[in-house]
Amino acid sequence: MKKRVFLHSTAAAAAAVLSPFTHAKTSTLQSGGPALLTVTGAITRANRGALDPALDQLMVKQKLNFDRAFTLDFAALDRLPRQTISPVIEYDEKAHRLSGPTIADVIRTAGAAANASVLLRAIDGYAVRVEASDLRKYRFIVATRLDEQPMALGGLGPLWAVYDADRFPDMAAKPLNQRFGLCPWGLYHLHVA
Repeated sequence: MKKRVFLHSTAAAAAAVLSPFTHAKTSTLQSGGPALLTVTGAITRANRGALDPALDQLMVKQKLNFDRAFTLDFAALDRLPRQTISPVIEYDEKAHRLSGPTIADVIRTAGAAANASVLLRAIDGYAVRVEASDLRKYRFIVATRLDEQPMALGGLGPLWAVYDADRFPDMAAKPLNQRFGLCPWGLYHLHVA
């Protein structure tokens, strides 16, 4: 996987991702923190309205469009069942403990079908579609913690869609720098199809 180049400065991206949506309704899952993950597409639950061209600048720049969405803040993600994996990652070639809910649990919370595929989008514009069969096979998580600590924006977080590549022979057989092409760090958007 080639290293990604940020399209915007870290400060601009942080402001866009971490500023709360003023038009979002309160959900029983939201605890009042800023929305970190927005789920759109084939979902049956929503807790925010349509994309706002004035306030959703990062999403506008990445050409997103939606009439409604389901958002989760850090606390809402933290309340979902947590899985822990320990892959060797390409950036320092060391094993790290990553934990967070499965993508399957996240999209199910938004009312998506279990057999849905998902487009994963990062704050730098990196996007990759993961088919439902691969979501199940690799047991993707939305990692919220790295080595027991919340991940910071500007590193691999605050969210990272990732799996334990070492546990799957087809991935473990690849060179380390090619195992995580389906795993955007800086994740902020899931589009369910």
